Amino acid sequence: MAEEFVDLARSAGADVVEVVEARLERPSASHYLGSGKVEELKGFCEAADIDLVLVNATLSPVQERNLSDDLGRRVVDRVGLILDIFALRAASADGKLQVELAQLKHQATRLVGKGKAMDSQRGGAIGLRGPGETALETDRRLIRARIEALEQRLDRIDVQRAQMRRARARNDLPRIALVGYTNAGKSTLFNALTGSGVYAADQLFATLDPTVRRIEGLACGPVLLSDTVGFVRDLPHDLVAAFRSTLAEAREADLLLHVVDAGDPEREARIAAVDAVLAEIGAGEVPQWRVFNKIDRVEGLAPRIDEDVEGGIRAFVSARDGLGLDALRDVLGRRFAEDIIAGRLLLGPGEGRLRARLHEAGAVVAEAVERDGAWALEVRLPRRAAERLCAEPGGHPLHALLLVGSGAPT
Repeated sequence: MAEEFVDLARSAGADVVEVVEARLERPSASHYLGSGKVEELKGFCEAADIDLVLVNATLSPVQERNLSDDLGRRVVDRVGLILDIFALRAASADGKLQVELAQLKHQATRLVGKGKAMDSQRGGAIGLRGPGETALETDRRLIRARIEALEQRLDRIDVQRAQMRRARARNDLPRIALVGYTNAGKSTLFNALTGSGVYAADQLFATLDPTVRRIEGLACGPVLLSDTVGFVRDLPHDLVAAFRSTLAEAREADLLLHVVDAGDPEREARIAAVDAVLAEIGAGEVPQWRVFNKIDRVEGLAPRIDEDVEGGIRAFVSARDGLGLDALRDVLGRRFAEDIIAGRLLLGPGEGRLRARLHEAGAVVAEAVERDGAWALEVRLPRRAAERLCAEPGGHPLHALLLVGSGAPT
């Protein structure tokens, strides 16, 4: 995991001078590291003129403060580093709000007095509410107020996103969400499948903001594909909570495409890390297919689709080179074609409302007017759309949409 942490540090703009590893049977409650390792680090920092120490662990506020005091340098743990990268990458207004909320919650646990300078202001055991402590309490109140304001704004954004998802649901198009470890190639695959131009780069957390586009040309008709934020081991809980509306795209999808870097030597551990986050956000039960990407980097690995008896899929592709994408499109089309109803429907002159609703849903493939004024429609639509239309006043029983004829279900 050291290599990943170095990548995280460089993604944040740090110039990594040295990587120091330590074996810990039991982390120290006061410093996380043992006293000998702290002294070793202090000497190295002074010799190499280091001004920032990054720790690949989640430190308690006490551990972070004590390490910083003893080393004489600023110390940032894994959570703080990830939050910093998210702050660097966030582009949209709501993405920036989400990151700021997570950062403030993280900082609130680390807000303390400024060492001996503040102690001298307090003046001993009596009168602890001196100027220094008042300043600290003021900072705490300001942070709490800002957190409440951000949570209220994000709640409003949640409502707006939920309305957008409901609007898409009314179109009854199948919904697929891309999930996966950061830098597995989700955005590249998203662009390749949708013809979109979402920013994609060979770096951690290249994109944070969710994007939804249509995949056209499938056997089932169009489907909606959403690109979600990349996951990482030990993703901060505050960050997961802040990005709840973004991650709802995965929770409410009909299918998850779990994108995996096929050449990653730690891919099994990273698959487990993604599954853990999916379970945390309530998406653990959503059907999931594995898409092993970047096969162009793995010698002897060719594009293919493996299907198991339970309908699970393992696709091997290269999103960058387009290898295996046609096969992936084909199997996606077949998967959602099972939920498509196609047939011939006869509507009388008094059923114009249902005819209009079918046209509005884009379900009418062809239409002819009979001699008696009835409409003969060739329809094709998702089963859940048909069920919803049939339940409306003036709707037909579901079997009426499956009249025997040239438009038999496909």
